[in-house]
Amino acid sequence: MNETLDDLWVEVSESFEAFLDIFTTSLFKLGVNDISLATIIYMLISFIILTFIARRAKKILVEKILTRANLDKGVRASIGTITKFLILLVGSIVIIQSAGIDLTALTLVAGALGVGIGFGLQNITDNFISGVIILFEKPIKIGDRIDVGDVQGDVISISFRATTILTNDNISIIVPNSEFISSKVINWSHNDRNIRFRIPVGVSYNEDPDKIKKILLQVADANPHVLKSPPPSVLFDAYGDSSLNFYLAVWTSTHTDKPRILKSELYFETFRKFKEENIEIPFPQRDIHIRTGDISPTESKTSV
Repeated sequence: MNETLDDLWVEVSESFEAFLDIFTTSLFKLGVNDISLATIIYMLISFIILTFIARRAKKILVEKILTRANLDKGVRASIGTITKFLILLVGSIVIIQSAGIDLTALTLVAGALGVGIGFGLQNITDNFISGVIILFEKPIKIGDRIDVGDVQGDVISISFRATTILTNDNISIIVPNSEFISSKVINWSHNDRNIRFRIPVGVSYNEDPDKIKKILLQVADANPHVLKSPPPSVLFDAYGDSSLNFYLAVWTSTHTDKPRILKSELYFETFRKFKEENIEIPFPQRDIHIRTGDISPTESKTSV
């Protein structure tokens, strides 16, 4: 009986050793280091745990800690992302070293990969750095009304790679962050969202400029989207070819994303007021003066 148990124990031990050999046998070499299945499994599990810790740390930092610091949402997100990358970087180094892999063996491989990846990721790196500049310098921020290139709209999100702009047609346009650094950007609400619009108005030379000014100010005051402070104003701009040219200058904070709608409302009301007051709206015209001395009193007749 004892011999049977001993034989069974020997078989179990040999099977266990063979099983361990599968995990500990070197599969390939990385420099001077032997990489086994056990090493790969250890690193895989460690990286999964590291990724979970990095994501959890970012969430706690952004949602719990930085919210008390009264920082912009975009800045909080950028700090959280940088923190996550640092945790992943440091943790990866610790995991590789604890697995018994000499990092100097990876130097040559990393250098070769770095050159190739560097060319491939040039645009991504450019956009990433531009995103960091945008998030910390804040030339634009979420909610701003901007023009960049031929795109106009409101900034709804800023990430490290790109910025999302929502147009008046409710279309989301993804703009690479490098565009905001290398191109001219118009920020209509950089300091505040108050914007001034100038609406050109032309009237006949027969009209009284003071009366026109009074009517235009009434039109502006009656519009609920025109700010009282700064107050609207009327400028006598020029003596045109066919009209006296005025500008109605108004400020608004609610129609910064809908300038054409506000202008349309003011034009409709101006036209109605001019009709009520019998104000003549001119159109281009030319006066032709014929000097009688330039035309012969008799026309030459052609012979048949």
